[in-house]
Amino acid sequence: MKKIIALILAVLMTAACFAGCSKPAAKTDSEYVTANKKLVVGITDYAPMDYKDENGNWTGFDAEFATLFAKELGVEVEFFVIADWGKKFVELETQQIDAVWNGMTITDEAKLNASVSDPYVLNAQVVVAKADKIDSIKTAADLKALKVAVENGSAGQDAAEAAEIANIIKVQDQAAALLEVKSGTSEACVIDITMAKAMTGEGTDYAELAAGISLTEEEYGVAFRKGSDLTAKFNAFMDKLVADGTLPALAKKYNLTLAD
Repeated sequence: MKKIIALILAVLMTAACFAGCSKPAAKTDSEYVTANKKLVVGITDYAPMDYKDENGNWTGFDAEFATLFAKELGVEVEFFVIADWGKKFVELETQQIDAVWNGMTITDEAKLNASVSDPYVLNAQVVVAKADKIDSIKTAADLKALKVAVENGSAGQDAAEAAEIANIIKVQDQAAALLEVKSGTSEACVIDITMAKAMTGEGTDYAELAAGISLTEEEYGVAFRKGSDLTAKFNAFMDKLVADGTLPALAKKYNLTLAD
């Protein structure tokens, strides 16, 4: 009899566990962000997309765009500097950040590792070298014998590898790639045209550098976690900002070309 009673109790406890101990449904990304009261945006120091103003606050096209989206979601925006761009999707999946939003090129790798938004800005990977040397680089073949700096894990690295450059120097970010060329430790770098236009030439910190040929043409997108409901919300929000003129005005402010 004791064995029967024990068996009945065990069955009842199991049933009770199924009824009352089941795990709560997982939150959507929108619910997760709302609960945290902030949207954590992964960036690097990359003008004109994300950079610090004279007061030390993050600004730029992407920084302003992200702030507007966070406001739409009813939360604050928090900017998190991705120390190693090559690990951006790890930061995303481990919820260190909620979005990669830093002039991220839409690639097959990005689509495989994240939920990628519709494109919002046109871009290209261009060669930057000393102004008195840039005219000697007329084709990708002219780069093969040079020491070329790229941001680790970037579209610039992909473009350099596709051009079969033998001596590729991987650095932390695009600003470091420019510094490589300025200091003479690399003869050229491959970076986004958006940054090249903003950071080289007369009146900039890299006045002695100049942009040259394009190796690729591409588009920027925002990466959210795989399966995230934030992607659709962002796409709809972007369409609204295009329609009311907010996004075209922002693009004009930062000398960028919106994607179609």
